[in-house]
Parts: sequence; C-alpha cells; structure tokens
Amino acid sequence: MTPRTPLALLTLSLLFPLLAQQGPIQAQDPAQPMFSSGVALVPITALVRDSRNRIVRNLVRDDFQVLEHGRPRPIVEFRAKDDAPVSVAFLFDTSGSMRLALNLEKGIWFIEHFLSQMVPATDEAALFTFHKSLREDVPFTSDTREIHQGLGHVNPWGLTSLYDAVAETAKRLADRPAPRRAVVVISDGIDTSSELTPQQVSALASAIDVPVYVVAVVSRVDLQAHNTEVMPDGPGGSLSDLAYWTGGDLLYVTVPEHAGPVTRELIATMRQQYSLAIESARAPGWYPLEVKMKRRGLTVRARRGYYADTPSAGR
Repeated sequence: MTPRTPLALLTLSLLFPLLAQQGPIQAQDPAQPMFSSGVALVPITALVRDSRNRIVRNLVRDDFQVLEHGRPRPIVEFRAKDDAPVSVAFLFDTSGSMRLALNLEKGIWFIEHFLSQMVPATDEAALFTFHKSLREDVPFTSDTREIHQGLGHVNPWGLTSLYDAVAETAKRLADRPAPRRAVVVISDGIDTSSELTPQQVSALASAIDVPVYVVAVVSRVDLQAHNTEVMPDGPGGSLSDLAYWTGGDLLYVTVPEHAGPVTRELIATMRQQYSLAIESARAPGWYPLEVKMKRRGLTVRARRGYYADTPSAGR
C-alpha cells in the first residue's frame, strides 16, 4: 500500500446480530467501507488541519460541504468545541509478540501519559486487553488510579485476534455519554487469528460513529525499514486502513520520548472536533459521503459513508 505520513512520529451492538444473520460481508472496494445509520440524522465527526498539520479551530457551518453520492446535502446540525469530554476505551494487545523490542513497556508509557492529561470530573476511560479473546480489565471509570492498577497486571502471551477485539470494544462505547468517544488500540499491528477483516470492523465501529486510533508500538529500526508503514495489508485492508476509514488515525511510539508528544496531540484531536449531521436517506442502502472544505489549504478527516437500513420514521 502507499505509505502514509503518520500524524505524529514523535503519534456492534446493533449491527453485529444483523451481520451474523446475513452471513459474511461481501467483498467491496476497500476505499469505500460500508457504514450504518439507523436514525433520522447521520452524525459526522470531522477533524480539520491546515497545510502544516495543525488543528484548525473557529470554523463555521458554511466552511464545510457534505456530498452524498457526489451531490451536496444540507448540514442540518453543526457544533464546534475544543474542550469536549472524552470517553476512551484503551485496547491493549497482550499477544506474545508484544514482548519484543520493549513494545509492552512503550504501550504502558503511552497510556500513563494519556491518563495524566485526562480531566477526572468529565473524562472517563476503560482498559481492555486481548490476545485470542477480549477481556475487560477495568470498566469505564473517571478514577485513573484504577487504570494504573490494571496496567500492572498486563502479561503478553498467545495469538492475536486484533480486528475482532476492535469490533467488540467499539460495541462497549455505544452507550457512553461523552460526546467524544474513541477506541485507542495499542499494538504492534500483527493479527494472526481474527475472523473479521479491517473493512468489516470499520463498518461496525463507524456505524456508531466511533473513530479508531491506532498507536503502533514498534522499534525505530522496523519503522525505518518499512518506510514509515509497518501495518501489513491483508485481503480486507490493514490496521491503518481501519483507522483512516473510521475517521481515526495512525500514530507511532518507538521510544519513550515519543509518548508525551503523541498523547498531547491525540487528546487535543479528540477534544477539538466538529460535529455535523445530515438527514438520513429514506431508501435502504449504502451511501458514500465526502466531507470537503471550502477554504483552500485545509484538509478534513471524517467518515466515508453510512448505511440506511430502514426508512426513517416520521419522515
């Protein structure tokens, strides 16, 4: 795949039963993953950066354009905040490969830095670990001491069902009250036993508008050897594809010094986002979306589409 520049090199509950009944998702263009919306309004969380990769604030509704199947759609709701509470599900890879190159320690350093920047009165986090199956080590809490204690029991071993774990963790965020919700995956990016593909997981996560941020804990040598891309492609995409498709991002921590800058950038990204909404289409089906900026020199990252599975009630 074409290498991407990382954001910082210093950085299913409703759908799952339906998918199980319908069987495997049919193959489609990985650049156009399928999303789902079962409500009258389709929420779109957007992050905007300038040509120097800085977060852009103080934008208004008229700065954005939303295209559905290439046709403009009215933005019926718009909000912008830079101090929104966050609800974060840390998903820590505890497979055997995390023992290599101090990857386990790098992941713990990253989470420790992140916790130090949380606001206990409004923010919350949970700690999940996975190898072959997912385990909830610490339920959602505003007490960061509980997460610290949970990290002390992390022990790598076994296979990696990474994509399956991301899908299951996204479900746990569906009913969290914070306006900014995200799955933060700490992993070396090696999946050995998942049943789901990145494309399928991106559909499930984005159905509830939950971005996936991937923190790749790898050695500097491996990162340089792979030309800044160490997330391997598979039949349904890669882990970095999964992050981008959901409106998240891929970040790297190769040495302890990276943990601080990466966490500051990530939590600022989570708090400063624009919330848009359009009306859901009436007819069932998949609808590709493109969010564009009217100002030159700005780039936006947002979900790529949604799936209207039933006609909207009352319309």
